[in-house]
Amino acid sequence: MTYTSDIAFTETVKAIQARKGSRDIYARMEQKGGWQREITPDLAGFIAAQRSFFLATVNANGQPYIQHRGGPPGFLKVIDRQTLAFADYQGNRQFITQGNLTENPRAFIFLMDYANSVRIKIWGSAAVIEDQPALLAELMPSRDLYQARAEQVLMFTVEAWDRNCPQHIPQRFDREEVETLLQQRDRRIAELEEQLRQLKGMTLKGATLKGATDE
Repeated sequence: MTYTSDIAFTETVKAIQARKGSRDIYARMEQKGGWQREITPDLAGFIAAQRSFFLATVNANGQPYIQHRGGPPGFLKVIDRQTLAFADYQGNRQFITQGNLTENPRAFIFLMDYANSVRIKIWGSAAVIEDQPALLAELMPSRDLYQARAEQVLMFTVEAWDRNCPQHIPQRFDREEVETLLQQRDRRIAELEEQLRQLKGMTLKGATLKGATDE
């Protein structure tokens, strides 16, 4: 690849960009350095806050498959500047992703932060690691944080990543975030109600004193 984005911008894609008027924009982006090859501190912080992502793989016949992965914040871990890993929890045991990666190691991670309208695309390759209980235990979150049964490890090697346009992302919040906001609202309401009660008491006391003085 001449540029990092060539992992996605094939000659066919570039031809379509040229025909539809966006090639010059992306050519300038490429000449300025293009997409990142390594996990930056900002990306690492973003990943650590996420509770879910989508993992795309392709089988030997070219049939794509997308699988959702979820867990507590930090379940997708940054191992080094080019490696991500997570404990693969036991699910419906179809093993489509593992089968695809056995035939074709190419993989793609899509992360979406609905609350802040941010989406991150990560291209690379992946492999399933079995029979390494120490590594699996290291990647597994505490049972106090998340109840799940880990089966194996998935290791992802980053080749390129890009922060995508925030347009058309609906704003949504996790339940915990909403509960925190509601608790803050309720505390503020209680504070205001207490202030109002005190003001009413002061007003009533002032009226009583004024009435006694008038007499």
